[in-house]
Amino acid sequence: MKLISVNVGLPREVPWHKTTVTTGIFKQPVSSRLALRKLNLDGDRQADLKVHGGEYKAVYCYPVEHYAYWEKELPGHDLPFGVFGENFTTEGLLEDSVYLGDRFAVGSAEVVATQPRLPCYKLGVRFQSDEMVKRFLASARTGFYLAVTREGEVGAGDEIQLFSRVPNAVPISEITRLYVALHAAPGEANPAPTDRTFSDSDAAVVHRALQVAAFPESWKSYLRDRLPKVNA
Repeated sequence: MKLISVNVGLPREVPWHKTTVTTGIFKQPVSSRLALRKLNLDGDRQADLKVHGGEYKAVYCYPVEHYAYWEKELPGHDLPFGVFGENFTTEGLLEDSVYLGDRFAVGSAEVVATQPRLPCYKLGVRFQSDEMVKRFLASARTGFYLAVTREGEVGAGDEIQLFSRVPNAVPISEITRLYVALHAAPGEANPAPTDRTFSDSDAAVVHRALQVAAFPESWKSYLRDRLPKVNA
């Protein structure tokens, strides 16, 4: 497993639907090594801290393996590393092989996998397409977030080493699948939640996810509220 590219960017204003949007989704690869801190990489910021950034979203990872898919899906688009807003473009770390709570060493830092990425409208801003958010979520190629458990320096070419996995771990891809299953129109830019509850098998997955310390409480609450009610 390997860190292919490190990408950072500061918020900028861009035109969108006759208005101006401030976004930090425009990331550029850097050749130098950077300090990875608790909340972000040096030289990187998020525009809206209510939904982006923070301890559980310090680093956004996107697998380089997905680029071939998008090259076919988006002919004519320039797709440099960082185009999906990722800080780390990675090799060998796919959503179905990275588990909640997985701990990795990269460079002199240590990180832990916390949650999948759910795209917001600013991905559409980046690609100048309202359809991009829907297509991104429907593709199941959404990447994942890391929290920083030990600050350090990272750079392109660093090996990424898994050194710890929690018992009965849940793949990142399963959390995305469960989220989509609860929505009436999977893949819409802002899919509306329904009153659905989980099947017994999915409820078992949720219960496993709830045991992972690195899984954010916001996600736990969201999933817990949709577990089947047990009659007393």
